[in-house]
Amino acid sequence: MIQPPTLRDVYEARKTIAPYLARTPLHYSAGLSRLFEAEIYLKHEEYHPLGAFKGRGGINFLAHLGEEERRRGVITASTGNHGQSIANACQIFDARALIALPAKDPNPLKVAAMEALGAELVFYGENFDEAKAHAERLAREEGYRYVHPTDEPLLIAGVGTQALEIIEDLPDVEVMYMPLGGGSGVSGACIVAKGINPEIKVRAVQGEGAPAGYLSWQQGQLVQAPMNTFAEGIATMNGYELPQRIIRHLLDDFVLVSDDELRFAMGLLVEKAHTLAEGAGAAATAGALKQRESLRGKKVSITISGANTTADHLAAALKVYHDSP
Repeated sequence: MIQPPTLRDVYEARKTIAPYLARTPLHYSAGLSRLFEAEIYLKHEEYHPLGAFKGRGGINFLAHLGEEERRRGVITASTGNHGQSIANACQIFDARALIALPAKDPNPLKVAAMEALGAELVFYGENFDEAKAHAERLAREEGYRYVHPTDEPLLIAGVGTQALEIIEDLPDVEVMYMPLGGGSGVSGACIVAKGINPEIKVRAVQGEGAPAGYLSWQQGQLVQAPMNTFAEGIATMNGYELPQRIIRHLLDDFVLVSDDELRFAMGLLVEKAHTLAEGAGAAATAGALKQRESLRGKKVSITISGANTTADHLAAALKVYHDSP
């Protein structure tokens, strides 16, 4: 059984990542604080060069690979942000990168970014899980080093460094909202928050159009669920073993939000916080908005996990926001 990372592993990951990635800011949002009647701080992971938090995990993983594994090549599956993370890390550490992604409706901005980073793209299947199965087959047949998008302690420790930064910058944070797709970011945050101060509440947010992570957490076992959401960054059909094992005992709450709630949150972030977020990147904001009655008077961090949206998605989000009563 794969052992989950520890708080010490997250501190070690920060030392590994520091030469390659700058710390991201935690900014107080006056506009959102007034709306929520709380102290709202945005963790700006979209400020990373890749436009998403995943870059932390890729660097931590590649830094631990041997020369022979890097030479053979690294393969993974992604809808975009994790793929960019692995492609970027492979470029830094001079390794061959292969990324399997769904052939159906890939995000063109993320595709272009992965290509620019030198990755070899393999389009396969209707969705992330079919692309992932194909990547696993290619790894077995061709001898590539396979990187599981979530069941990988080095990735979880790497992305957990964002939560470490939040607590260092806001030691008295009371509630942390994080988006959940596969679960690496939330599980990393749980390890950090509960390891430093068990009183900090960690809340995950997922789209109700792809609720496998939520259902797996709720039922205490890995669950498959239908997937129908525009927010590809949090769209998976399955719960994943290692993150679910971590959050099953450490996560305080889990919120489901609709696609229109995600779109509204994207528009809200633009207007009230001058912040661009993709659907997945706005998920934590959407979850906090849904629970804002419980947040009155509290210190709250909301992670903006990524900003790799398309013009069409942004236009649709702004329309939902402005058409809302």
